[in-house]
Amino acid sequence: MYRHGPFLRAVLWYSLTAFGGPQGHMGMMIKTFVRKRRDVTEEELLEYSAFCQLLPGASSTQTVTLIGYKRGGIPLAILTLLVWLLPACVFMGAFSFVVQYVDARALHRNIFQFLHAMAVGFLAYAATRVFKVAIKNTITRVIMVVAAVLTFAFFKTPWIFPSLIILSGVVTNFSSKRIPQIPHERKKIRWTNIWLFLAVFIAAGFVSETARKQQWQDRRTYNLFENFYRFGSIVFGGSQVLVPMMYEQFVTRDKTRYMTGDELLTGAGMVQGVPGPTFSVCAYAGGMALRQRGPAYQILGCVIGVVGVFLPSLLLVLFFYPVWHNLKKYAAVYRSLEGIQAVVVGIMIASFFYLLKDISLVDNRMESYVNMVVIICTFGLLNFTPIKSPYIVLLCLGLGLFF
Repeated sequence: MYRHGPFLRAVLWYSLTAFGGPQGHMGMMIKTFVRKRRDVTEEELLEYSAFCQLLPGASSTQTVTLIGYKRGGIPLAILTLLVWLLPACVFMGAFSFVVQYVDARALHRNIFQFLHAMAVGFLAYAATRVFKVAIKNTITRVIMVVAAVLTFAFFKTPWIFPSLIILSGVVTNFSSKRIPQIPHERKKIRWTNIWLFLAVFIAAGFVSETARKQQWQDRRTYNLFENFYRFGSIVFGGSQVLVPMMYEQFVTRDKTRYMTGDELLTGAGMVQGVPGPTFSVCAYAGGMALRQRGPAYQILGCVIGVVGVFLPSLLLVLFFYPVWHNLKKYAAVYRSLEGIQAVVVGIMIASFFYLLKDISLVDNRMESYVNMVVIICTFGLLNFTPIKSPYIVLLCLGLGLFF
């Protein structure tokens, strides 16, 4: 495992500087794992991203896990996941202890105010890079445009991403001209992963309900694990869908009211300015849910939130990816990759404009001009210079302090 040390260090640096949520993460992945380290090709990264969009859970986390899986199998995949999660989850867990003393909105507005624009620049860079790889003929151009329009229109609808990916695979199968010989070796399918996923899902539900009915003393911890595991098993669409589900479960239900709406939304806002997976907000929510029981239980709540929400993502991606890999030997599935990659480009373009609409650019204020400069310079530095992504992040954080 020592030979994977440089790769894990790269994952750690990535986790410390990957701002902007899943949309912004792709650009940094291309810069770090494709152009700099060559752990995967752009075609492979596109395929991983599209495949993970089909699964519930944290898609950017699953994509990073697959990069580790390609390099060193399941052991390295698990280590990659842990390294990727640790910084953001530790920060958000700690934030649950200090939230009452911190003006989170002011902190976000000052230090992180230009990271939104930076994420747009990263996204523009990613879209231009993968465009050259994925868009090669008329049908892929049409799919890209349609996917971009529909994604922008229904961005907050969680089923739009898997639906577009599936439909694009069907469309590119209307042509039978592209039937290549597939050189992939069959991967062994570990059925243990899916059985473990189902077993934990059923057991968590059973124990949680038993604890509730029998009024166990620590029933809230069992209920909490079942809540987070269920979220991680069924959520499509990232944190924009996860947060409303947590709001309904933890805030609006009288019997399980763990925190106020303002407390949950403060954490949901703060995680947007934290590098790493946006699902790390579950570390904060878990800590807040058990904070009245004392510091030890609050730490336990943070751990339950992290394990509960990310464990399904790990089990599902490690089970279904070998299935997907084996299916690619069939021409129909292989032809669908052309359309799937085009959809990913369309989703990136739509995400670019969706994020752009929330940035001040035309208000004739200094902040608007700086936002425009940040977007252009981020794209230029990524595309035309060897400057590493972390330094770009530090520059944007410095701008936030200066202005």
